[in-house]
Amino acid sequence: MINESKEKKTKSEKTPRSASAVMRRRAAVSMTVLVVMGAAVAGKLFKVSIVDNSKYETLANNYHFGTMTLDANRGAIYDANGTALAWSATVYNIYVDPKLYRDEIKEIEKFNDKKKSAAEEKGEQAANLVDVTQLEQSIVSFLSEKLEIDASKVQEALAKDGRYCVLQTQVEKNTADEITTYFDKLKLTFVGTEATTRRYYPQNELAAAVIGFTNGDGDGQYGLEYQYDEYLSGVDGRIISAQAANGEEMPYRYSTTYEAKDGASLYLTLDSTMQYYLEKSMSEMVEKFEVNDRATGIIMNPKTGAIYAMATCPSFDLNNPSEIYDPVVAAQLKELPESEYQDAYLEAREKQWRNKAISEINPPGSTIKIFTSASAFEENLIDLNNDSFYCSGSLKVQDLDIGCSLRSGHGAQTFTQALTNSCNPAFMEIGLRLGVQKFSYYLQGFGLTEKTGIDLPGEVASVCVPEDKMTQVDLASGAFGQTNETTALELITAYAAAINGGYVVQPYVVDHIVDSSGNTVLQNTTTEKRQIISEETSKTVREQLEAVVSGNPSHNAYIQGYRIGGKSGTAEIRATRDIEDDYVASYCCFAPADDPELIMLIQADYPNPEIGYYGSKVVTSYAQEIMEEILPYMGFYPEYTDEEAKEMNVAVPLLQDATIENAQATLEQMGLTYEVVGSGSTVVSQSPTTGTSVAKGGKVLLYTEQTTTRDLVTVPNLIGMTASQANETLSYYGLNYALMGASASSEGALVKSQSVREGTQLQRGSSITLTLSAGEATD
Repeated sequence: MINESKEKKTKSEKTPRSASAVMRRRAAVSMTVLVVMGAAVAGKLFKVSIVDNSKYETLANNYHFGTMTLDANRGAIYDANGTALAWSATVYNIYVDPKLYRDEIKEIEKFNDKKKSAAEEKGEQAANLVDVTQLEQSIVSFLSEKLEIDASKVQEALAKDGRYCVLQTQVEKNTADEITTYFDKLKLTFVGTEATTRRYYPQNELAAAVIGFTNGDGDGQYGLEYQYDEYLSGVDGRIISAQAANGEEMPYRYSTTYEAKDGASLYLTLDSTMQYYLEKSMSEMVEKFEVNDRATGIIMNPKTGAIYAMATCPSFDLNNPSEIYDPVVAAQLKELPESEYQDAYLEAREKQWRNKAISEINPPGSTIKIFTSASAFEENLIDLNNDSFYCSGSLKVQDLDIGCSLRSGHGAQTFTQALTNSCNPAFMEIGLRLGVQKFSYYLQGFGLTEKTGIDLPGEVASVCVPEDKMTQVDLASGAFGQTNETTALELITAYAAAINGGYVVQPYVVDHIVDSSGNTVLQNTTTEKRQIISEETSKTVREQLEAVVSGNPSHNAYIQGYRIGGKSGTAEIRATRDIEDDYVASYCCFAPADDPELIMLIQADYPNPEIGYYGSKVVTSYAQEIMEEILPYMGFYPEYTDEEAKEMNVAVPLLQDATIENAQATLEQMGLTYEVVGSGSTVVSQSPTTGTSVAKGGKVLLYTEQTTTRDLVTVPNLIGMTASQANETLSYYGLNYALMGASASSEGALVKSQSVREGTQLQRGSSITLTLSAGEATD
């Protein structure tokens, strides 16, 4: 019993202790949990307040502050003379507030109901009620017409639940004003306008591939718009305003404005006038010779690398870049089935946007002979006085017969004759004299294996056979312009080095950039990469190329009174389309020949071979036409040799009121003939009129009586005639002529165009300007 009671007592004593232990354990666990939870909360607070502070601060600001963007005006693009090529103007987005629209319509309906109730109380008929249905229809119709959108789009916008819906973007100011006035008269406020900017290209298609364009968001796409987008776009501003708890903006004193910084403006080296002359003549060439794969042209300062003009033809309208501009391509697309149209359209659109001068490569043809020549002169491998190059019509290289353009051969030639004849075997021989190592060295040195680095996007590199893989056949064909392929810009840049003293310069299009405050933030200058040939060698090259033009004027850009150097080229492209061969016709020329200030290259890809495909046939006369226009524009005026003076046109002097004897003496002194019409002793009128240009030997009619009838004659078609044939024909009709272009005595020179159309009625004695161009050619 005693033991039992002790045991019970012992148990009873242990029970409280066990409960206490459990409580302690529970407390410990709870404390642990609280510590962990506290640590987690502290960690979360640290993450929110320290690690992710900026994130949550932004979220808080977004909740407490409203932000409105202030668009920056995009900078303009100007040519070298300050003519605008691209600029931004203020236009407007037209938007509606659908909820406000419905509220205002309800207010009108309430107004009608009140008028009806008031009228009923007086036992009258309500007058001047607003026909709500008609009003809504008028609103939809008006907005649809002014914004040139479907009525259904307006109706859908007005039926939406939101407070803001844009109906049309980039609306001109006069249209926006009409809309504002219309709704002001109706005392309706649900329609609003907001100012924005629109990119305009006032010269439309001029230099389109160089300038590029912007997309719907105002970002630069292609060309300079893309290349210099960071400068042009500027920095948008902001208005940050405090918001109350209900989301409404608080008074202006709680807002901060960060003004927009307008974009900088580009001032280019391009000259709009020279660009126009280039594009005008190239367009005529593309149309006449049915150039299949577009043409490209570049006019550049060979000493500095400044680009005066760069064109891809056909071009496209920068104000509507998605429209296919080439009428031939557009017509071809229309003929495609619907399943093929979209892919073909996208391909054609992308192609017309590309700058052909920098993004496509072709064999250079005979224009490469300039570099082959310059390299050989630099290495003393050509003796101008003693070397002779024999051409039998082909040359065998590694058991392969490579032909000359003249299959019968040129026979024995001096170097100058070989260059003038553009003889392939002669230049294969020169290339073989150079050898693979030297030829590759100069090919690289002239920059024909690398990008030029021009400040335009999309430039591709040439494709040339590397030195370690170049065979003797590669060397021989490369020496006269086949095998290797270059861009037009690489080619003209290398050509410039050959004539400017040997300096390879980096071409550029942007002269300088001016920010919105008038500060010049970038100034481009001439970058000379290296000198690849000596001044003496370059002088020799210039002299030889001038000899090519003066020695064969009917196949070159010869212009009386000017010293011009140049070389044509014809590269053969095999099996590119469904015909046996395609060709790239080109011509590169420069002036003045003794001290070049400009150089021009024109290439035409795949002209219709049935019309003509040699560079001297397809391109030369148009290059000549361009040079005739831009040389006087640049301030270069003709200086005639004695031989040229014999063929010069003369300006008919003022003979009115002169005695017949004095008039006859004046005309004889100028090398002109005359015919006296009437029996008077004094000249009362004359034909041609004073200042008209006529060829020497032309006839001036001297009228001595006011009542004498002036005979009219019909102008004949003179296209395709030689100068002598044209002279004989016009003499028969009693008309005079003035000559432009190739020399009248040049072999093969033919009339390319006449200033007065066939069938036009002219007074007898009038003068027609005839433009002579190259005859048949072999390069």
